[in-house]
Amino acid sequence: MAGYLLDTGILLRHLRGQRRYVRLLRELGKRRLAICVVTRTEVFAGMRPHEERNTRRLLGRMETIPVDGEIADRAGDLIRRARGQGRTLHVPDALIAATAIQYKATLVTLNVRHFAGLGVRLYPILTVVS
Repeated sequence: MAGYLLDTGILLRHLRGQRRYVRLLRELGKRRLAICVVTRTEVFAGMRPHEERNTRRLLGRMETIPVDGEIADRAGDLIRRARGQGRTLHVPDALIAATAIQYKATLVTLNVRHFAGLGVRLYPILTVVS
């Protein structure tokens, strides 16, 4: 894949019309954009009733990557590794991180601390979105 994998917070802020995230996605959209099936689930769970049309349109423009056996196994390894570092990595974040690693994608997230030290290539949001 080699492009960008978007995390939930970025998409929800974009859908809520926060200008800096609208601009960010517009800029990132020049490359391949994708989401993990977990992110798609989280976005639909956090969607407000009046956002459904725009949500479907936005998500329809990016690839949704399913969780397969390799991603699931890698996510389990990441959870175990995080536990060995004395921290908790929740299953949804582990699946998102494993998807990014598996597809060699850069993860665009606001939750950098959730993914730090896991071998995930992260997009530096704070330097781009000021």
